[in-house]
Amino acid sequence: MKTAIVNIGSIVTGDLTKPLADGDTIITSDGKIEAVGNIVAADVEQCDVIIDANGTIAIPGLIDSHVHVTFGDYTPRQKTVGFLESYVHGGVTTSISASEVHVPGRPKDVVGVKALAVAASKCFQNYRPGGMRVHAGSLILEPGLQDDDFSDLVAAGVWMVKAGFGAFSSPYEYAPLVALARRHGMVSMVHTGGASIPGSSGIWADHLLRIKPDVSYHVNGGPIAMPDEDFGRLVNESDMALQICTAGNLRTTLLVSDLLAGSDQLARLLIATDTPTGSGIMPLGMLYTISHLASLGNVAPEIAIAAATGNNARVYRLNSGIIAKGRDADIVLIDACMGGSKADAMSGLKNGDIPAVGAVLTDGIPRFVGRSRNTPETMRKVRVAKSNVTQDFSSIGH
Repeated sequence: MKTAIVNIGSIVTGDLTKPLADGDTIITSDGKIEAVGNIVAADVEQCDVIIDANGTIAIPGLIDSHVHVTFGDYTPRQKTVGFLESYVHGGVTTSISASEVHVPGRPKDVVGVKALAVAASKCFQNYRPGGMRVHAGSLILEPGLQDDDFSDLVAAGVWMVKAGFGAFSSPYEYAPLVALARRHGMVSMVHTGGASIPGSSGIWADHLLRIKPDVSYHVNGGPIAMPDEDFGRLVNESDMALQICTAGNLRTTLLVSDLLAGSDQLARLLIATDTPTGSGIMPLGMLYTISHLASLGNVAPEIAIAAATGNNARVYRLNSGIIAKGRDADIVLIDACMGGSKADAMSGLKNGDIPAVGAVLTDGIPRFVGRSRNTPETMRKVRVAKSNVTQDFSSIGH
């Protein structure tokens, strides 16, 4: 299917190096972005679906790089069905598993943790709740894993590992396994901060600097933060990505962003939610953290959006997260909320308001157009101006 989005007020690319793009039109084809900019009317008219953005702002679909999926669109931690599809209505088009640690009775032996990772990875390759991409199957590191086990997993399509919940006597013992994962080209993530569930332990800067993961998970606390002096050490003594999560400590969220901005290292800043955990289901969590950075952290809204999109895409080697030719056609239209005090989404973010979501596309397919069920209404009405397919793409009513 070929889709055009026209009359866009502004295009936020998600690319930290060039956060805004010229033009008012995006064309997608076969799941990829085909063109961005000022596009002639004849090319637009050839599209199967034309969405009139009516002056709203286009951003890449948000990438939540810390979601505790299990199997299907269900969380046993909160006993909730359909939470991933609900996140789509908060502009999240990609979720990355922070390990399937919440699976009831999860195995802890080598055979079991390998099987869990492979099963989750393969299940979500064939299942897209609400159109969302879910990258699942993050291996939970446990004692006894050997080099051959990592070879087996990579051959089966598993490409992520998670440290923090294994039966080790000390967090330092994760270091050799993370090094093995790196040798096999896997992305490694490590729990950061105080213990999050019974049986886990606190992991602070000394541990992280020894383990050397690709990502320090919820560095602002998951939900309990490490000591303030550790943050400067991670910024100055490592190059790992520092992920801040909605379900963490807001004060240290701002501390991390200040430290990275002050050292010109905002490319290392990742936004995620760390849900659904004890903090619950948070369909608007990504938008809230973006608004916190833009209103309290002196981060430009387009840069905060990049931390939730393109930065995540780079670290996790995804083709989404940036609005540019050849990238995955995951696009969200946002606006100021009806009845709010600001005239557009970016001004609203600076004010601390979450934006209203007017449309979400994944693979260039509109998942809904007109109104999110989880945000206030947009000031400007987004609509389908033309459709050659037998679907109106309207969202489910409240």
